[in-house]
Amino acid sequence: MARRRFGERRIGHAGTLDPSATGVLVVGIGNATRLLRFATAGRKTYECDIVFGIVTNTLDAAGETVATHDMRLDPSGVAEAAAAFVGTISQLPPMVSAVRVGGRRLHEIARAGQTAAREPREVEVYRFDTRPTDDPLVYRTRVECGAGTYVRSLGADLGAALGGGAHVRSLRRTRSGAFTVAEAAPVAEAVLREPAELVRDLGQIRLSGDETARVRSGTRLRADRYEGSGPWALVDPDGILVGVHERSGDRLRATVLPT
Repeated sequence: MARRRFGERRIGHAGTLDPSATGVLVVGIGNATRLLRFATAGRKTYECDIVFGIVTNTLDAAGETVATHDMRLDPSGVAEAAAAFVGTISQLPPMVSAVRVGGRRLHEIARAGQTAAREPREVEVYRFDTRPTDDPLVYRTRVECGAGTYVRSLGADLGAALGGGAHVRSLRRTRSGAFTVAEAAPVAEAVLREPAELVRDLGQIRLSGDETARVRSGTRLRADRYEGSGPWALVDPDGILVGVHERSGDRLRATVLPT
Protein backbone atom coordinates (compact mmCIF):
# COMPACT_ATOMS: atom_id res chain seq x y z
CA MET A 1 0.00 0.00 0.00
CA ALA A 2 2.85 2.41 0.82
CA ARG A 3 4.40 1.74 -2.60
CA ARG A 4 1.20 2.83 -4.32
CA ARG A 5 0.72 5.77 -1.99
CA PHE A 6 4.17 7.26 -2.62
CA GLY A 7 5.03 5.78 -6.03
CA GLU A 8 8.27 4.28 -4.71
CA ARG A 9 9.37 0.65 -4.77
CA ARG A 10 12.09 1.02 -2.14
CA ILE A 11 10.20 0.66 1.12
CA GLY A 12 11.57 -0.53 4.44
CA HIS A 13 10.55 -0.51 8.08
CA ALA A 14 12.16 -0.40 11.51
CA GLY A 15 10.74 -3.64 12.92
CA THR A 16 7.85 -5.84 11.85
CA LEU A 17 4.36 -5.49 13.29
CA ASP A 18 2.11 -8.52 13.62
CA PRO A 19 -0.81 -8.58 11.15
CA SER A 20 -3.28 -8.56 14.06
CA ALA A 21 -1.42 -5.80 15.93
CA THR A 22 -1.87 -2.05 15.65
CA GLY A 23 0.24 0.98 16.42
CA VAL A 24 3.56 2.46 15.35
CA LEU A 25 5.41 1.15 12.30
CA VAL A 26 8.33 3.36 11.26
CA VAL A 27 8.63 3.29 7.46
CA GLY A 28 11.48 4.53 5.26
CA ILE A 29 10.94 5.53 1.62
CA GLY A 30 13.54 5.55 -1.17
CA ASN A 31 17.04 6.60 -0.10
CA ALA A 32 15.83 6.96 3.49
CA THR A 33 15.79 3.15 3.76
CA ARG A 34 19.56 3.40 4.25
CA LEU A 35 18.92 5.07 7.59
CA LEU A 36 16.45 2.54 8.98
CA ARG A 37 19.10 0.55 10.80
CA PHE A 38 19.56 3.49 13.16
CA ALA A 39 15.84 3.41 14.00
CA THR A 40 15.53 -0.40 14.22
CA ALA A 41 17.61 -0.85 17.36
CA GLY A 42 15.55 1.51 19.53
CA ARG A 43 13.42 0.37 22.44
CA LYS A 44 9.81 -0.49 21.73
CA THR A 45 6.77 -0.23 23.98
CA TYR A 46 3.65 -2.40 23.68
CA GLU A 47 0.29 -2.61 25.41
CA CYS A 48 -1.94 -5.67 25.31
CA ASP A 49 -4.25 -7.93 27.28
CA ILE A 50 -2.94 -11.27 28.49
CA VAL A 51 -5.74 -13.82 28.66
CA PHE A 52 -4.86 -16.58 31.10
CA GLY A 53 -6.22 -20.10 30.96
CA ILE A 54 -6.41 -20.39 27.16
CA VAL A 55 -3.50 -21.32 24.88
CA THR A 56 -3.76 -20.79 21.11
CA ASN A 57 -1.61 -22.08 18.27
CA THR A 58 -0.59 -18.53 17.32
CA LEU A 59 -0.15 -17.26 20.91
CA ASP A 60 -2.76 -14.57 20.18
CA ALA A 61 -6.52 -14.29 19.82
CA ALA A 62 -6.40 -14.95 16.06
CA GLY A 63 -5.41 -18.58 16.57
CA GLU A 64 -7.25 -21.76 17.49
CA THR A 65 -7.47 -22.94 21.09
CA VAL A 66 -5.10 -25.84 21.69
CA ALA A 67 -5.26 -26.09 25.49
CA THR A 68 -7.19 -24.73 28.47
CA HIS A 69 -6.15 -24.42 32.12
CA ASP A 70 -8.03 -23.83 35.33
CA MET A 71 -6.06 -20.96 36.88
CA ARG A 72 -6.47 -18.97 40.10
CA LEU A 73 -4.54 -15.70 40.00
CA ASP A 74 -3.84 -12.79 42.30
CA PRO A 75 -2.35 -9.45 41.18
CA SER A 76 0.77 -9.67 43.34
CA GLY A 77 1.57 -13.17 42.09
CA VAL A 78 1.15 -12.12 38.47
CA ALA A 79 3.33 -9.04 38.97
CA GLU A 80 6.03 -11.09 40.71
CA ALA A 81 6.07 -13.66 37.91
CA ALA A 82 6.24 -10.91 35.26
CA ALA A 83 9.17 -9.25 37.05
CA ALA A 84 11.18 -12.46 36.60
CA PHE A 85 11.17 -11.82 32.83
CA VAL A 86 12.77 -8.37 33.14
CA GLY A 87 16.38 -8.30 31.97
CA THR A 88 18.22 -10.37 29.37
CA ILE A 89 16.17 -13.48 28.67
CA SER A 90 16.22 -16.34 26.17
CA GLN A 91 13.19 -16.46 23.91
CA LEU A 92 12.10 -18.96 21.27
CA PRO A 93 10.66 -17.25 18.15
CA PRO A 94 7.04 -18.38 17.64
CA MET A 95 6.17 -20.48 14.60
CA VAL A 96 3.99 -17.63 13.34
CA SER A 97 6.86 -15.13 13.25
CA ALA A 98 8.74 -13.71 10.26
CA VAL A 99 12.06 -15.35 11.20
CA ARG A 100 13.62 -17.24 8.31
CA VAL A 101 14.64 -20.90 8.66
CA GLY A 102 16.16 -22.56 5.62
CA GLY A 103 15.16 -19.62 3.44
CA ARG A 104 11.49 -19.75 4.45
CA ARG A 105 9.66 -17.62 6.99
CA LEU A 106 8.34 -19.50 9.99
CA HIS A 107 4.76 -18.31 9.44
CA GLU A 108 4.88 -19.73 5.89
CA ILE A 109 6.03 -23.08 7.28
CA ALA A 110 3.29 -23.00 9.92
CA ARG A 111 0.58 -22.23 7.34
CA ALA A 112 1.71 -25.31 5.41
CA GLY A 113 1.04 -27.40 8.53
CA GLN A 114 4.72 -27.99 9.17
CA THR A 115 7.16 -27.17 11.98
CA ALA A 116 10.82 -26.18 11.96
CA ALA A 117 13.68 -26.24 14.43
CA ARG A 118 14.17 -22.84 16.02
CA GLU A 119 17.10 -21.40 17.91
CA PRO A 120 16.48 -19.42 21.12
CA ARG A 121 17.49 -15.76 21.03
CA GLU A 122 18.60 -13.41 23.74
CA VAL A 123 16.35 -10.36 24.04
CA GLU A 124 16.07 -7.46 26.46
CA VAL A 125 12.95 -6.73 28.51
CA TYR A 126 13.14 -3.43 30.39
CA ARG A 127 9.64 -3.32 31.87
CA PHE A 128 6.84 -5.85 32.18
CA ASP A 129 3.97 -4.23 34.06
CA THR A 130 0.65 -5.98 34.72
CA ARG A 131 -2.61 -4.82 36.25
CA PRO A 132 -5.87 -6.71 36.80
CA THR A 133 -9.11 -6.00 34.96
CA ASP A 134 -12.73 -6.79 35.78
CA ASP A 135 -12.09 -10.28 34.41
CA PRO A 136 -9.93 -12.26 36.89
CA LEU A 137 -8.23 -14.09 34.00
CA VAL A 138 -7.39 -11.00 31.93
CA TYR A 139 -4.54 -8.65 32.83
CA ARG A 140 -3.70 -5.40 31.06
CA THR A 141 0.01 -5.30 30.26
CA ARG A 142 2.68 -2.79 29.30
CA VAL A 143 5.99 -4.08 27.96
CA GLU A 144 9.10 -2.06 27.17
CA CYS A 145 11.66 -4.15 25.33
CA GLY A 146 14.52 -4.26 22.88
CA ALA A 147 14.43 -5.14 19.20
CA GLY A 148 13.46 -8.71 18.34
CA THR A 149 11.31 -9.36 21.42
CA TYR A 150 8.05 -11.23 20.87
CA VAL A 151 5.34 -9.99 23.23
CA ARG A 152 3.12 -12.93 22.31
CA SER A 153 5.82 -15.28 23.57
CA LEU A 154 6.15 -13.24 26.76
CA GLY A 155 2.43 -13.65 27.38
CA ALA A 156 2.54 -17.38 26.75
CA ASP A 157 5.64 -17.82 28.92
CA LEU A 158 4.07 -15.84 31.76
CA GLY A 159 1.05 -18.12 31.63
CA ALA A 160 3.29 -21.18 31.83
CA ALA A 161 5.27 -19.65 34.71
CA LEU A 162 2.00 -19.27 36.64
CA GLY A 163 1.21 -22.93 36.22
CA GLY A 164 -1.07 -22.83 33.19
CA GLY A 165 -1.07 -20.99 29.89
CA ALA A 166 -2.11 -17.76 28.20
CA HIS A 167 -2.41 -15.86 24.96
CA VAL A 168 -2.27 -12.19 23.98
CA ARG A 169 -5.01 -10.02 22.52
CA SER A 170 -5.34 -6.34 21.48
CA LEU A 171 -1.60 -5.98 20.93
CA ARG A 172 -0.61 -2.38 20.19
CA ARG A 173 2.85 -0.87 19.73
CA THR A 174 2.76 2.57 21.34
CA ARG A 175 6.41 3.52 20.82
CA SER A 176 9.19 2.53 18.43
CA GLY A 177 12.44 4.24 19.34
CA ALA A 178 11.74 7.98 19.42
CA PHE A 179 8.41 7.62 17.58
CA THR A 180 5.13 7.47 19.50
CA VAL A 181 1.63 6.42 18.53
CA ALA A 182 0.53 10.04 18.93
CA GLU A 183 2.59 10.85 15.81
CA ALA A 184 1.33 7.91 13.77
CA ALA A 185 -1.14 8.10 10.89
CA PRO A 186 -2.76 5.59 8.52
CA VAL A 187 -0.74 5.07 5.33
CA ALA A 188 -3.44 6.79 3.29
CA GLU A 189 -3.03 9.94 5.40
CA ALA A 190 0.73 9.80 6.03
CA VAL A 191 3.02 12.59 4.88
CA LEU A 192 6.71 12.30 4.15
CA ARG A 193 9.13 13.73 6.68
CA GLU A 194 12.75 14.78 6.37
CA PRO A 195 15.26 11.88 6.55
CA ALA A 196 16.73 13.50 9.68
CA GLU A 197 13.63 12.25 11.53
CA LEU A 198 14.83 8.65 11.19
CA VAL A 199 18.03 9.40 13.11
CA ARG A 200 16.69 11.70 15.78
CA ASP A 201 17.77 9.18 18.45
CA LEU A 202 21.39 9.86 17.50
CA GLY A 203 23.54 12.68 18.78
CA GLN A 204 23.28 15.63 16.42
CA ILE A 205 26.00 17.89 15.05
CA ARG A 206 24.72 21.10 13.48
CA LEU A 207 27.14 22.26 10.80
CA SER A 208 27.85 25.78 9.68
CA GLY A 209 27.29 26.65 6.03
CA ASP A 210 31.02 26.32 5.33
CA GLU A 211 31.24 22.96 7.13
CA THR A 212 28.21 21.70 5.21
CA ALA A 213 29.85 22.49 1.88
CA ARG A 214 33.11 20.85 2.96
CA VAL A 215 31.41 17.67 4.20
CA ARG A 216 29.32 17.38 1.03
CA SER A 217 32.50 17.67 -1.04
CA GLY A 218 34.07 14.79 0.88
CA THR A 219 36.09 16.58 3.55
CA ARG A 220 36.29 14.80 6.89
CA LEU A 221 35.81 16.93 9.99
CA ARG A 222 38.21 16.68 12.91
CA ALA A 223 36.86 14.35 15.57
CA ASP A 224 38.53 15.94 18.59
CA ARG A 225 35.67 18.45 18.81
CA TYR A 226 33.20 15.71 19.78
CA GLU A 227 32.96 13.24 22.67
CA GLY A 228 32.31 9.54 22.18
CA SER A 229 32.53 7.41 19.07
CA GLY A 230 29.18 8.29 17.51
CA PRO A 231 27.48 7.78 15.22
CA TRP A 232 26.21 11.34 14.88
CA ALA A 233 23.61 12.84 12.58
CA LEU A 234 25.18 15.82 10.78
CA VAL A 235 22.64 18.44 9.72
CA ASP A 236 23.01 21.72 7.83
CA PRO A 237 21.93 25.12 9.25
CA ASP A 238 18.35 24.42 8.11
CA GLY A 239 18.22 21.02 9.86
CA ILE A 240 18.53 19.00 6.63
CA LEU A 241 20.45 15.75 7.08
CA VAL A 242 23.90 15.79 5.48
CA GLY A 243 24.89 12.30 6.59
CA VAL A 244 25.52 9.97 9.51
CA HIS A 245 29.16 9.97 10.58
CA GLU A 246 31.26 8.15 13.16
CA ARG A 247 34.75 8.51 14.54
CA SER A 248 37.60 7.07 12.46
CA GLY A 249 40.93 7.96 14.03
CA ASP A 250 41.11 11.73 14.37
CA ARG A 251 38.40 12.37 11.76
CA LEU A 252 34.71 11.77 11.22
CA ARG A 253 33.89 9.22 8.53
CA ALA A 254 30.59 8.99 6.64
CA THR A 255 28.66 5.87 7.64
CA VAL A 256 25.50 6.60 5.64
CA LEU A 257 24.69 9.38 3.19
CA PRO A 258 20.99 10.15 2.58
CA THR A 259 21.41 10.46 -1.22
